[in-house]
Amino acid sequence: MGDDVVVELDETQAWELLSAAHFGRLALAIGGEPDIFPINFYAGEGRIVFRTAEGSKLVEVAVNPRVAIETDSVDGHTAWSVIAKGEARILVSTSDIEAADKLPLTPQVRTLKYNYVEVTVESITARRFALGPEPERYPT
Repeated sequence: MGDDVVVELDETQAWELLSAAHFGRLALAIGGEPDIFPINFYAGEGRIVFRTAEGSKLVEVAVNPRVAIETDSVDGHTAWSVIAKGEARILVSTSDIEAADKLPLTPQVRTLKYNYVEVTVESITARRFALGPEPERYPT
């Protein structure tokens, strides 16, 4: 098996992949219970912004703003994954909301989402994977 099966990408490459993606998963935890929610998002300028309706995501961000966002892709014989971790805040000021309204961010599920959440990314990692047939588990 070659050394290029799993490749750690640098921060610039991670941001390139993240900013080109628009769908991922938001990981939160309160009271020792993890939750994962699908989200669509905008990523750039060291932050990730998503919209949400009233409910679990908004409550959990308010209780524990430490979050992780993961996005990935599988295409033919390669795959990649990006994980960004940081601090989330619910946007409440008029100027923050007006700025967020100008982002290329359209919910994919046709429900009303009046709340914006911004994640300031503190760490970001990415990996690229070479896919292929499963290796033999028990060589003969």
